[in-house]
Amino acid sequence: MSLDRSEIIVPGPAEALAGLLGAETPVDLVPPLWHWVYLLDRPPHQDLGPDGHPRNGVVTPPKPGMKRMFAGGRITTIEPLQVGRHAQRSSRVVKTQDKVGSSGPLTFTTVRHEIVQDGVVKIIEESDIVYRSADSSLAPRPAAPAAVTVAGPASARVTIDETLLFQFSALTYNAHRIHYDRDWARAEGYADLVVHGPLQVLLMAELLRHQGVSVVGQQFSYRLVAAMVGCQTLTVAATSPDLTTTAVYDDGGKVTAQGRVEQPGA
Repeated sequence: MSLDRSEIIVPGPAEALAGLLGAETPVDLVPPLWHWVYLLDRPPHQDLGPDGHPRNGVVTPPKPGMKRMFAGGRITTIEPLQVGRHAQRSSRVVKTQDKVGSSGPLTFTTVRHEIVQDGVVKIIEESDIVYRSADSSLAPRPAAPAAVTVAGPASARVTIDETLLFQFSALTYNAHRIHYDRDWARAEGYADLVVHGPLQVLLMAELLRHQGVSVVGQQFSYRLVAAMVGCQTLTVAATSPDLTTTAVYDDGGKVTAQGRVEQPGA
């Protein structure tokens, strides 16, 4: 199954994301990874499941009631999207694999997206999504975290609160209740609200961008290695002298996301 979306890349979503990230509003070109606020799936409310995810679409749970998590992906920005120009995105599932993890049976699904503007492929992305069984549980978050000290060539501290989580859910049209409904998050096995994986990935890309590292013409690969749970001040940091690797740390010092800039197809 393939799903296509098309729209004009208007300034509004980028302006809103800039306000959320505390960045300058782009004028002509959309910064790398900011395409996540464009060409979104917008299913009707009645088509959403009890968890907030669409019941039908390119990606659907392999079995009823399975819990969805964002696991990782790879993004190649061949050229930035231009503001004011029409763009199209096509999406399709390219791989499905069953595994068994510490929380029980898992199904990994890889979705490939291609974004075209003016007849030219601008962005190629593969997103890895994992489903776990309805009765699986997650380890609780450790209590009383300590402040994090990160040694590296570049880092930043970012405070995450309920308002920011709500705004990012709205900007990305993500209705998954684990990001704004504490009771639901606990029912899915989390101790508190869950910080979006894509938000952490964006923060890694933004750290590089503000350090003058361009990912245009490169592949930015990332993994969400642990759930970040609860409102807190996270740390995003470069982890190599050449600024090609990055990580996000929760306020207890645990790595929750990792990123890498590399040649396409690496």
